[in-house]
Amino acid sequence: MVLKFNITVTSLLFLLASAVDVSCDTVFDVTKYGARADGALLKAWGEACSSSVASTIVIPGGVYALGQTVIEGPCKAPINLFVKGTLRAPIETKSFKPRKGWISFQRIDNFALSGGGVFDGEGSTVWGKNCPVDAYCEELPISLRFDFITNGMVKDITSKDSKQFHMNVLGCKNLTFYNVEISAPGESPNTDGIHIGRSSGINITDTKIQTGDDCVSIGDGSQQINIERVTCGPGHGISVGSLGKYQNEEPVVGIRVKNCTLTNSDNGVRVKSWPALAQGSASDMHFEAIVMDNVSYPIIIDQEYCPHNKCNLKSPSHVKISNVSFRNIKGTTSTQVAVKLICSQGVPCQQVELSDINLKYNGEEGPAISQCKNVKPTLLGVQLPRTCA
Repeated sequence: MVLKFNITVTSLLFLLASAVDVSCDTVFDVTKYGARADGALLKAWGEACSSSVASTIVIPGGVYALGQTVIEGPCKAPINLFVKGTLRAPIETKSFKPRKGWISFQRIDNFALSGGGVFDGEGSTVWGKNCPVDAYCEELPISLRFDFITNGMVKDITSKDSKQFHMNVLGCKNLTFYNVEISAPGESPNTDGIHIGRSSGINITDTKIQTGDDCVSIGDGSQQINIERVTCGPGHGISVGSLGKYQNEEPVVGIRVKNCTLTNSDNGVRVKSWPALAQGSASDMHFEAIVMDNVSYPIIIDQEYCPHNKCNLKSPSHVKISNVSFRNIKGTTSTQVAVKLICSQGVPCQQVELSDINLKYNGEEGPAISQCKNVKPTLLGVQLPRTCA
C-alpha cells in the first residue's frame, strides 16, 4: 500500500539533536493517527511539537508519496524525525512555491533526522527537460533544505536522484551529517551533494556521495566547516566556491577536508572564483590526507572559473585567497595537469603550501605536470609533479 503525503502547509515535523536511540523519547507513530497519511502526520507533529519532553515522530517502512513540505520550528523540546520508509517526491513541481525545495526544515533547535530511510527526488523524470543541461535550473526544487537549524544531526539517511541539489544548508550552526549516502548518475545536472552557505560549525563525516555535480560545495559566509572520511565520485569534487559572482558576499574562513577519497571525479579538491565580478575572500583552508583515484585536475585553485565561457576573462578576480595548504595528497590523475594553481593578477594568492604531493599520470603525453599563475607556493617534502617549476 502506498500512502500519500500531500503536504503543502508551513508547520509540520520536527526533530532531535542527539542520537538515534529513541527508547526514552515520547514516540509518535504516524500510522496511529488515522487513515490519511497527511492528516496523521500533522496530528502527530502537532502533539510532538507541543510536548515539553523529547519526542520522536516515526514514519515506518513503506513507500510514501510526499508533496512539497515546509517543516518549521521552534518547538518546546528536541524532536527526532525517524524515517524508516521511502519518501517519494512528486514528478510534477509546477505548483511548488519557489525556493522552498521539496522538503524544507526551518528554524529548528535540537533537531535530528535519522532512521535509515530514503528520500527519492525522482530526478530522472526532469533532468535536461525543464532547463538546458548547461544552466542552473532554479525551477527545479532542491530535495532537502536545512535553513537556520541550530544543534542538529542528520544521520543514516539516503538522498537519491534529486531534481536539483540533494541538500542545501543555509544559516545553520552546529549541524552534523553522519553516515549519509547521496546518489545520482554522473551525468545528472546541478545535483550537488551538499551545498553549504552562510553557516558555521558544519561537519560532514563518514559519508558517501556519488552525483553529477560537486560532491560538497562551500559558498560564501561558510565558517569552520569540517569534512572527513567522505568518498566522492562520480561528481565534480569537493569545492570551495564558486565565489565572487555576487555583491556583498561574506568571507569563507576555516575549511578542513581530511582523510577523503575521490574516485573518477571531474575535479579533486578545489577553490574557484569568478573573474571580473565582485569582491570577496577565502582563507584558512586546508586539504590533507586525500586519495585521488583517476581524478581529473586533483588539486585546483581556479580564479578564472568561467563555465560555458560566459564571463570576462580580461578582468581579474577580486576574491582574495590566502592561507591554503594541500598536504599528503596522493594517487592517480586522469589529466596530465595534476596541480593547477591559477590565481588572480589583481589579488595574487598568498600563503599557499604544498607538502608531500604524489600524483601519477600514465597517459601518452608524458608524466604529470603543474600549471601556476600569480602564486609563489611554499613547497615541502615530495613534489610529484614538480609544482610551479
